[in-house]
Amino acid sequence: MVRAGSASVAAGPTLAVVAREAGVSVPTASKVVNGREDVAPETRRRVTEALDRLGYVRRPRFDASKAPGLVDLVLHSLESSWSGAVLQGVEAAAYEAGLEVVVSAGPTRTRDARPERGWLDKLTTRGSSGVLLPLAELSAAQYGWLDHHRIPYVLIDPVHEPPAGVVSVGAANWQGGVSATEHLLGLGHERIAVIAGHRRAMADGARVAGYRSALASAGVRQRAGYVRHAGRDETTARLRMHELLDLPEPPTAVFVCADRMALGVYAALAERGLRVPDEVSVVGFDDLPEARWVAPALTTVRQPLAEMAATALRLLVRMMHGERPEGTRTELSTRLVERASTAPPPASRAAARGPVPAGPSTA
Repeated sequence: MVRAGSASVAAGPTLAVVAREAGVSVPTASKVVNGREDVAPETRRRVTEALDRLGYVRRPRFDASKAPGLVDLVLHSLESSWSGAVLQGVEAAAYEAGLEVVVSAGPTRTRDARPERGWLDKLTTRGSSGVLLPLAELSAAQYGWLDHHRIPYVLIDPVHEPPAGVVSVGAANWQGGVSATEHLLGLGHERIAVIAGHRRAMADGARVAGYRSALASAGVRQRAGYVRHAGRDETTARLRMHELLDLPEPPTAVFVCADRMALGVYAALAERGLRVPDEVSVVGFDDLPEARWVAPALTTVRQPLAEMAATALRLLVRMMHGERPEGTRTELSTRLVERASTAPPPASRAAARGPVPAGPSTA
């Protein structure tokens, strides 16, 4: 993998060659490379395919080594509190390191599901010294472009297993799944379901594996249909909870692999007239502000998002100075935060209260 400080790479095709390959003018090809919006979708597709096919790499317009320390934080959205926690951690660590942070959007995807590359070209234009990529779903070509430009980068909570040698920071997701499930088992639950995000996502897979491990260690069988996936979407999680409630043996507790999805679970339970935690216990994952705002407050597994982001920034600074971290994967510990959304299952509470005294005889 090519890193900062490596020898220069061989020159690739010129923009004129790319334009000829795509059947457009050089100014039109330049607009696509620079991420301009005033290009027809079909034209953009042809130019992007030509860029990919020919391996075009944009040259910086200045000597990036003489530029002030600038780090890009590439976020899909700033609307979520998840992104806010990451931004908070990056800003604090960047201030300590004397760096400036640019928050940019990307990588988005085109209509044919191909990843856009405009965000990457903007990185090279402004001469960023390094890049932080939370929840990255990069293509092999995008990894290649970053390496080709010799820009160091660190992934934060990557969606998929990164290529060998790529540095990433995440949470102890497996242990978090174990903690959530053991908490529910300790309350007396055995009918415990799980609603995860994406089937192939690395974090969700580890959390579900932790759930299964905890059940097996306790000698509790996993019931059919108790593992559902909602793609980290609140509305889909609501539908998955309804499906679980329609099973012949519905769960008395559910481990939800993201706090945002837990909000959808709360909504489904309310629609069925079921109370949390009197009739169904709920555990989330993340410990976002929403976990404290909902009623009842959500018991959840805290993953230290701000600390993960700060750790990633510090690793990136070392890489920007030519150092290489000892390992490529750094995991920060998770911990269960108990609040008001979990309690023993209804049958256990009824048994603990004992039989209901008989009323006075009417004979």
